[in-house]
Amino acid sequence: MNKNNKETVKIIPLGGLEQIGMNITAIEYEDSIIVIDCGLAFPEDDMLGIDLVIPDVTYLKENADKVRGLVVTHGHEDHIGAIPYIEKELNMPIYATKLTMGLIENKLKEHNLMNNTRRKVVKYGQNINLGAFRVEFIRTNHSIADSAALAIYTPAGLIVHTGDFKIDYTPVFGGTIDLQRFAELGKKGVLALMADSTNAEKEGFTQSEKTVGRTFDNLFNDNKDHRIIIATFASNVDRVQQIINSAYKYGRKAVIEGRSMVNIITTASELGYINIPDNTLIDISEMKNYPDEKVVLITTGSQGENMAALSRIAASIHNKVAIKPGDVVIFSSHPIPGNEKAVFKVINELEAKGAHVIFEDTHVSGHACREELKLIYALTRPKYAIPVHGEYRHLKRHAELAVEMGIPKENVKIMTTGDVLEIGEEKFDVVGKVPAQGVFVDGLGVGDVGNIVLRDRQLLSQNGLIIIVVTLDRYSNQLVAGPDIVSRGFVYVRESETLMEDCRITCQEALDRCLSRGVTDWGKIKSVIKDDMGEFLWKRTKRSPMILPIITEV
Repeated sequence: MNKNNKETVKIIPLGGLEQIGMNITAIEYEDSIIVIDCGLAFPEDDMLGIDLVIPDVTYLKENADKVRGLVVTHGHEDHIGAIPYIEKELNMPIYATKLTMGLIENKLKEHNLMNNTRRKVVKYGQNINLGAFRVEFIRTNHSIADSAALAIYTPAGLIVHTGDFKIDYTPVFGGTIDLQRFAELGKKGVLALMADSTNAEKEGFTQSEKTVGRTFDNLFNDNKDHRIIIATFASNVDRVQQIINSAYKYGRKAVIEGRSMVNIITTASELGYINIPDNTLIDISEMKNYPDEKVVLITTGSQGENMAALSRIAASIHNKVAIKPGDVVIFSSHPIPGNEKAVFKVINELEAKGAHVIFEDTHVSGHACREELKLIYALTRPKYAIPVHGEYRHLKRHAELAVEMGIPKENVKIMTTGDVLEIGEEKFDVVGKVPAQGVFVDGLGVGDVGNIVLRDRQLLSQNGLIIIVVTLDRYSNQLVAGPDIVSRGFVYVRESETLMEDCRITCQEALDRCLSRGVTDWGKIKSVIKDDMGEFLWKRTKRSPMILPIITEV
């Protein structure tokens, strides 16, 4: 590495920090920008009615002529979910490994974008040239096959981005993480390491995915007389492989249920990333032809999502599967932070219907714990450490680990989304900020619901709505009809007739006051009605519903 190198590049995370999800980072040098990953996030509880959150790519749109391509580390939703939305605006060429590309293509097909999106499948060890950058894909392990880390050769030096990773010496599918390559890069000299922080709080090593297979074997052996239902992440192809292995071993037929699960497993088996023995997989409609103890149902919904297959089964609204006493239900996942309540609700519903729920020891993480992170630092020996992928507490623990590994404190940066970090041999500073708030997707609307609409939704959901309808004469401005009062979500009208009558009187008085003073401006009349009503209702009920006066003229 040239120590006198004065060049700098900019690293701009547009998502994926302070949260788990919505990973997307831009790296820029003069007239070249490359984008790493393009994921979505699922809405928080307070985002009422929002389906998805996708990254805000205003900065990329403003610099669209510089964007050379999108490189994708692996096929999870929080890394590929926003691609179809963003491609509509930017149309970047996409570079990814085989399985990752297969999953991306599923999304592009759904959005009719296959014909005008350039795509290139990349192999491990292959380099692609994108403007001023060269990007090399390096084999890693994760809870989905074909995951990659990226070595990004820039004019300022070498940046290594691990993607989501763990170190698995006995993976279910494919080879072990290419530690040799990380070591070789470390010898060449690594300017900065951007590494996964998801498990940075956890001591030790992450267990191998293989250990789950042994647990499944034991569970199948212990429950030979019962139907088994297993919920896991749709994207964890290796986990599904191991369930199918156990099913085959114990003479059971496997059924795959849940739209995302069916899509991913279909793609994975077409591309050869999962091996299903003949006559093992059956359609859900054939399930009734087999005795319970000969069936295993593999389903989505391990996070308690209310429309996923398992939640529908638990709530008895699934059209093909009903829980029977004696069913064994296995949750092969950990609740993502924030989903615990939803998961336990589903477990309670299942237990109440007579199922036996097994919740522990059937999952290992796809992310590196502290000892694995230390190994990557020891191999790459970066000058600078930039923790990525995680909430603030994860990033903070990761930063402490980097300092433990001998990186000077001033060479470790915890960034926030939208920061512009300028980095080179002699520079390591945040020099600016770009918009990166996240864009809400609600139904077909992308970005048409903002914070103001959400605030209104929260207000409505907490306090309800009162509509006041008044009809005035066009010429004389006299009251012709009303005020009529309609309320929704405020009080039960039939039991609050006196309150409603008093509301009417309050409105009437406010109106009379306006009209007697000769106020003809509707805006003014509305705001007087609103203020008087608001004050009256607060005094009487200590509630402040949304008040909408409507004036018409005849």
